[in-house]
Amino acid sequence: MENLTFNSPVLQLEGLVVSELYIYPAFLSLLFAYVLIVISNTAIILLITMERRLHEPMYLLFCNLPFNDVFGNSVVVPRLMVDMLKPASERYISFRDCVTQAFGYHMFSVASNCILMVMAFDRYVAICNPLHYTTIMTTKMVAKLTVSAWAVTLLLVCILLSLTLRLNHCGTFITNPFCDNVSLYKLSCEGSFISNVYGLVYTAVVAGCSLTTIGITYSKIAIVCLSSKNKSLNSKALKTCSTHLTVFMIMWSCGCSMFILHRFSGVAEYRKAAALIFHIIPGILNPLIYALQCTEIRHVILKLLNIKKQVP
Repeated sequence: MENLTFNSPVLQLEGLVVSELYIYPAFLSLLFAYVLIVISNTAIILLITMERRLHEPMYLLFCNLPFNDVFGNSVVVPRLMVDMLKPASERYISFRDCVTQAFGYHMFSVASNCILMVMAFDRYVAICNPLHYTTIMTTKMVAKLTVSAWAVTLLLVCILLSLTLRLNHCGTFITNPFCDNVSLYKLSCEGSFISNVYGLVYTAVVAGCSLTTIGITYSKIAIVCLSSKNKSLNSKALKTCSTHLTVFMIMWSCGCSMFILHRFSGVAEYRKAAALIFHIIPGILNPLIYALQCTEIRHVILKLLNIKKQVP
């Protein structure tokens, strides 16, 4: 039975429930995935930063995505791995650290949507208004879009958590692999109509805006491509947009699965798996998809590999 302690400074995480036989294989799998995410995404950022030919708005905006993947996974995965090696009764976390982890998790999830929205705007301008692309998508505009994406993310997350943190909490046990706003809210011993309403509005705004932006921009791009006889334009649009849409669909599939499963109490283990997949799968696949689909990035990688082979 869970102990009820008024505003306890220490909480207990349920973490991942793994049988003793599979603890170390699971730990090594998570470690491998995390190292792969950090190395591949950091490599993409360094590649775009150091290669002058990739200093285009599309790639500069894309840099936000691998940065966010490294950030989001670093907030969750290392702590999760450490807790796996501890007995379930010893998986403690301070309330302050739990709030910090929840903040990082929500920054990651909201930023993923905002970044993809500004990337969709870039593709819309490039394909639907190519003659004015260089005058619209200037370095200043790229900076404004990047700052706006992160500023909106910060504002939404700060309001979300501040409404939850003002409530007194009596519970100390978090039935989740990591801390998030829902887990913190479930610890409260008082109801809050405002927090519930904002939580729903928060989810609707993030999900609705990303779906609407992606839907409208790509519908207009599709209309331009269908009405154009320029095969070169259509081919370029197909490559860049299919890459973007693939990344968006992966993120949304993982996110929706986690959101739906969070509403049912009998599928706790599936919800935990979905929450973990939401972090790990996009982080692994995003750099791979862009490296294979984007011709310029692929050419730079092949060029670097070829130079290394020629060095005695």
